[in-house]
Amino acid sequence: MTATVDPHAELNSLLDRVEEGMQENLVPIEIFSNDAIFDAEMRRIFARCWVFVAHESEIPSPGDYVLRRIGLDPVIVARDESGSVNVLSNYCRHRATMVCQVDQGNASHFRCPYHGWIYKNNGDWLGAPHRNRAYRKLDPKQWGLLRAPHVDSIHGLIFASLSPDAPTLRDFLGEATVWMLDALFGLHPDGMRVMAPPDRMRVRTDWKSAAENAGGDTYHADTTHISLDDIGLAAKLPQLNDHARHYDLGSGNTFIGHGFVDWLGSDFWYWGYPRELTSQFVTSGLDDAQRSMLDSHPPITGTLFPNFSYLRFPGSPDPETKPLAVYTSIRLWQPIAPGVQELWNWQLSWNCSPKEYSEACYDAGQNAFGSSGVFEQDDTVVWEGLPQAARSVFAQKNHMMANYQLATEGMSEQSKDANWQGPGISRITGFGECNQMSFYRRWLKEMRQPGQQ
Repeated sequence: MTATVDPHAELNSLLDRVEEGMQENLVPIEIFSNDAIFDAEMRRIFARCWVFVAHESEIPSPGDYVLRRIGLDPVIVARDESGSVNVLSNYCRHRATMVCQVDQGNASHFRCPYHGWIYKNNGDWLGAPHRNRAYRKLDPKQWGLLRAPHVDSIHGLIFASLSPDAPTLRDFLGEATVWMLDALFGLHPDGMRVMAPPDRMRVRTDWKSAAENAGGDTYHADTTHISLDDIGLAAKLPQLNDHARHYDLGSGNTFIGHGFVDWLGSDFWYWGYPRELTSQFVTSGLDDAQRSMLDSHPPITGTLFPNFSYLRFPGSPDPETKPLAVYTSIRLWQPIAPGVQELWNWQLSWNCSPKEYSEACYDAGQNAFGSSGVFEQDDTVVWEGLPQAARSVFAQKNHMMANYQLATEGMSEQSKDANWQGPGISRITGFGECNQMSFYRRWLKEMRQPGQQ
């Protein structure tokens, strides 16, 4: 009699080790490059959660579309003739050939290059060649492109969920996270726009490393990026942790703020935006805690679980000849394979911003975090270590763990801010890893969910 083998035995064993290790703020390195883990992430996280797919300014007009991915699933994000946004599977329902091959454009319909099946830009089946001789009895209502059952946006950021049972976007994010997004993207009624198509680069690292770094890792800055202080591109970098605040909004959604005025001077109020721009910001709809946070420690980076991040910081390609400008980037850590991700990076500008300043912001953002950005090169190199160690026989035999023990009580000087009036938890100084552990607790919760395997 053949013994029954649990196909999820390796996965469950690894998750047990994660749960055990997290009691001491340790994480097994195997999760950063493992086939069973990666497959489960696609099914249990990316097929269930709300995932960022586009910004509304990328598809402003009927017929506009962009190609994106949710997990490994290629999707078309298209604005149809009624103005509604649809997130469509890019697989033809006939033989699964991709019906759209161009990254962005405008189209009333998509025609499969294999047998010519045609779909409207809302996904409806429209027709096929020789219709009077072929597929005469085909029911068009049954053969449209697969649609994401849930699509919604907040402050121009479009998210989609592939799960019919998903909560609303706002419920998924939680009130605390919406509170933070209102403070970051709701400063002007005209909102923000994407300035150019996103940079895309392949990085030999796991998507989780990038996501948790953006949501909580202040500690690395004066080591990984110290050369930028040496050459004058990042002034006073060694003092960064002293002026940092960590915001844990729950459910793995975390942000990092900085006390720019105390750190860099009064010119850096509200991240360092020029007063002629901040004078146009409308903060009357914000509460006292939001305004206080923006005055004292505005968030510079943050992550929305699972793989969307925000970045806002002052910079310049050449501080000696060009003034500083505050850039805003949104970032997607797109999983490709175990231990491999694609990094997507958009530069945004306020619609109320003067053209010259917007262009300066774009240049500053590209110089810092574009595909050849001075910060980007530092980060993407050091992130490669974990997936390499995850495949190391030596490391596996010794049950090597990634150390997040700056989240342990008494390990560092980081402490909760007793005066914090906003939602969630605010912690003083950057010497801590509670935000990262919040991310991994959410990751483990999703990976433990029964049902869809």
